[in-house]
Amino acid sequence: MSSAPGEATTPDDVLTAERAHLARAADCLTAMRAAAGAATDSGVDAWASERLGAARAERLRALAADPHVPPFFGRTDGPTETFHIGRRHVRDAAGDPVVIDWRAPMSRPFYQASAADPQGLVRRRRFGFADGQLTGYEDELLAAGDDHESGLLRAEIERPRSGPMRDIVATIQPDQDDIVRAPLAESVCVQGAPGTGKTAVGLHRAAYLLYTHGGQLARTGVLVVGPTRAFLRYIEQVLPTLGEVDVEQTTIADLTARVPVRAGEDPAGATLKGDARMAEVLRRALWGGVVRPADDVLVPLAGRRHRVPVERLKRYVDDLRRRARTPDDLQLLHYTAARERLAMLVAADARRQDEQAGGSPTDVDTRRAARSAEVRAFCDAVWPARDAAGFVHALLTDAQLLARAAGDLLTDAERALLARCAGPVRTAPWTAADAVLVDEVAGLLDRTPGYGHVVVDEAQDLSPMQCRAVARRLAAGSVTVLGDLAQATSPEAAADWEATLAGLGRPGTVVRPLTRGYRVPGEVLDFANRLLPVIAPGVPAATAVRTDPGALALRPVSALAGPLAEVVGELAARPGSVGVVCADAAADDVASALAAAGLPAEPLVDDGGAAARVAVVPATLAKGLEFDAVVVVDPAAIAAAEPRGLHRLYVVLTRAVSTLVVLHRRDLPDPLTTPGGATDGTDGAPGTAGGAADVLVSR
Repeated sequence: MSSAPGEATTPDDVLTAERAHLARAADCLTAMRAAAGAATDSGVDAWASERLGAARAERLRALAADPHVPPFFGRTDGPTETFHIGRRHVRDAAGDPVVIDWRAPMSRPFYQASAADPQGLVRRRRFGFADGQLTGYEDELLAAGDDHESGLLRAEIERPRSGPMRDIVATIQPDQDDIVRAPLAESVCVQGAPGTGKTAVGLHRAAYLLYTHGGQLARTGVLVVGPTRAFLRYIEQVLPTLGEVDVEQTTIADLTARVPVRAGEDPAGATLKGDARMAEVLRRALWGGVVRPADDVLVPLAGRRHRVPVERLKRYVDDLRRRARTPDDLQLLHYTAARERLAMLVAADARRQDEQAGGSPTDVDTRRAARSAEVRAFCDAVWPARDAAGFVHALLTDAQLLARAAGDLLTDAERALLARCAGPVRTAPWTAADAVLVDEVAGLLDRTPGYGHVVVDEAQDLSPMQCRAVARRLAAGSVTVLGDLAQATSPEAAADWEATLAGLGRPGTVVRPLTRGYRVPGEVLDFANRLLPVIAPGVPAATAVRTDPGALALRPVSALAGPLAEVVGELAARPGSVGVVCADAAADDVASALAAAGLPAEPLVDDGGAAARVAVVPATLAKGLEFDAVVVVDPAAIAAAEPRGLHRLYVVLTRAVSTLVVLHRRDLPDPLTTPGGATDGTDGAPGTAGGAADVLVSR
C-alpha cells in the first residue's frame, strides 16, 4: 500500500515510481516462494510429513512466476488509500499487502467504477507492459467525470495471442465481472455471443470461487467440462496463471468414458441414444430385473440354520425397491447398495431368530451370514448383480429385453435403430453415445462422486443424456453453464436453455446474456450475424466494441491451392496465430497444399496437443478456439458437411480476432448473400460484404 493519491508528479516520475513498485512486488513474490519452499518438516509422523509436502508443493505451484506476466496490471486510488491490483496477493516481509488479488472485495471497484458511479475511487490507473517490463500507464480521473475509452484496454484486447488462451483478468468488463462474482450457491447460465468472453468468464468465475470459498471447494473440488481435448489444451493455462492449479478439466467424452469407444454413430442413432427417454428405458430395464422371492431361504448363522419365510423376504424386497426406485434423490438407495442392504436384512432376520432361541450372534457372525452362499444365491435370483457395460450390451443385443423396457416409450423403428448383433462385451463396437448410456447405468448402480462447482462450456451441444451425466457430478453443488444457442452443432442440441438447465437438474437458473463482442471485429460479426435469422432467430445478435474496415475479405476463386498459399503466406508473416479452417474431409488436402507451398502449417488434431502458430483446423474442432487471423476455406462445403452445417459455419466465421479471409469456389450459402451485400465474382473480382470489407489479397 502506498501513500495517498494526489501528488504532483511528471509522467516520468510516475513511471519511475511504478517501476520501483513493480520491482518491489517481484522481490516480495520471490521471497514468498522461498518461504514456502523452506517450510520444515517437524517429523511428527509420516502422515503429517506427507501432508506438509503436498501443501508445500501446491503452494509453490500457486506462486510459480511467469516472467511475461507482471505482478500487477492496475491501480485504484481512493481518497486515502491506493491499491495495486494483480493476479495474486503479494505481501512484504512485514505482512503488509504490496499487490491485492483481483478477486478480493476491495479490487471490485477496479472493474465496476465509472464516471457516473466512481464507487469511492478518485482515479483508476491501467498499466502497459512489454515482455514483463512496465512501458506506460493511463489514468481515468473518475471523480472528475473522466469517462474516456481506455487505449491500453483496447490494445490489450486486440493484442495478438499466439498459443494457448490467456486470462482476461486485466480487461474484465462490468457485465462480465457481475457473472464472475456471483455467489457459490447460485448457478449461472451465460448465453454468450462470439467474442464476448464467455469461456474466460467461466474460468475466472472458477478462480474467484476457489479464492472466496477455498476451504469448502478444496474438499468437494471444481470440474471444468469442455467440448474437445483441443479446446482443453487451449484453455489449460488460464487457471494456473491465476494461481489455481487443482482444478480438474475434462471433456464430456472423457467424463463418460466407462467403455472404449471403437465405432462412430450415425446422427439418427446418436440423437436417439441422447434422448431423455433412454434414461427411463434403462431404469425400467434395470429394475425390471428385480423379482419378488418365490421361496423361503435357509440362512447359516453361528452354527445353526434359520429359515426366513418368503412373505418376509417379499416385504424386504418391496421396501427396498420403494427406497431405491429414484436414485436421482440423494436420500434414496442405489441399486448396488440396495442389493447389499437386502443381504443384510436377510442375515439380520436370521440373527433375530437366533437371539429369540437363546443365542448371542455377533456382528461378525451377521456379516458372515450376509456373505454366505445361501444368501448370495438368493440375492442373485431376486436382485442380480449388474455391471454397467455388460447390462447396456445385453439390452442392445436382446430384442425382447429392450421391448419390455421400452414399452410405449420407443417405436418399433426406434428399437430397431438401437439393436446390435450379439457378441462378447469386451469387443463390442461401443460408440460415444453408448458410453453415455453406460454412464447412466453406472449412476443407477452406484452413487457418482460430485463436485462443489462445475463449469460446462459449449453446453448448447449437450444431449439430454449428457446433461444427466453432468448433473450426477453436481451433487449438491452449483454449475456455471456457458454456451451460445447459435453455435449449437450437435443433432441432439436443445432449442433453448430451459431444456438444458432442466436436464442439468437446475431448472429456473437465470440466463445472463453477453452480447458485447470484445475480441471479434464488428465487420466480422456483422457478416456472421447474417446467419442468425436462419439458425437461431430468437438469439440477439452480438455487437462489437471495435471495428476495423480491413478485418473482412471475401474472395471467390476458381482453384484453391494458389490463392490459399498466397493468403496464408501473407498472414503468417504477421505477428499472431493463423487458423486455416475447412471441412473435416478437406483437412488433409489443405495441409498438403500448404506444405507443398513451403508454409509451416500443421494440422490440429483432437489429442490435447497445442495448435501450431499456423494451424489447419477441421471445422468440427474450431469451437471455442480463436486465432488472430482466420482463413475459411470453401464455406459451402462446411455448411453441407452435416445437418447443422450453417450453425457450424457460424462458429467458423467467428474465430478471428483481427482478420477473416473467406475463400470460396462455390456460391456462398444464401443467408450470407444479401441485397447490396456479399456477392460472388470471378477470380480477380473479389466480392465484399456490404461495402465494409477491404480485399486483403487480389490477383
